[in-house]
Amino acid sequence: MAKDAPPRWDRRMQQRLARGEAAALGELYDRFAPLVHSQAHRMLDDESAADLVTREVFGYVWENPDAYDPKQGSMRSWVVRLTHRQSVRRLRAAEPSPFARGEDGSEDGEHGGGEDTAARQELEERVRRATAAARADYIVASMPAPLRAALELAYIQRRDYRQTAADLGVTADEARRRLRLGLQLLSTAGTRPLEGSAPPGYGRTL
Repeated sequence: MAKDAPPRWDRRMQQRLARGEAAALGELYDRFAPLVHSQAHRMLDDESAADLVTREVFGYVWENPDAYDPKQGSMRSWVVRLTHRQSVRRLRAAEPSPFARGEDGSEDGEHGGGEDTAARQELEERVRRATAAARADYIVASMPAPLRAALELAYIQRRDYRQTAADLGVTADEARRRLRLGLQLLSTAGTRPLEGSAPPGYGRTL
């Protein structure tokens, strides 16, 4: 997965897109499409919806290159924010409206206010969980390789910190430090791994 590109590349890419260079869009797509699709799929849990969001994100970038502000961060970060925004819209649009009319023509919301409130709360909680999980994936992909390797050994291969140290060829103290820093980074996603489970960003529990 691509790392954050240098600012000079970001500015040059924006200029090329603004000039309407199709080759620039192709280059951008090759670099970031896997990231966009994985983030969208993580939030929506639907391959077709993730494909659609990927097309929508790059369509927006193509039509609105000036919407990117280099002062606000890298183009990679901007594309991730666009992916999150569009995925949340799709997630909410997929839920039935709480004010759909019933068979008698009345507003369902008139009779089920409590149920509507519960449904909205459930939807917002789903959005929150999906956002946290997608952010965790982004953090895992972006963190330094030594931290990511330590977490993979500990949570995917179920190594303890001594085994992790041996596999990495570092001291036990260094292995603990890497695991601690990796988990601290993941905690910024607003999630915490349950005991005995893999942290978000590492797929299903083995």
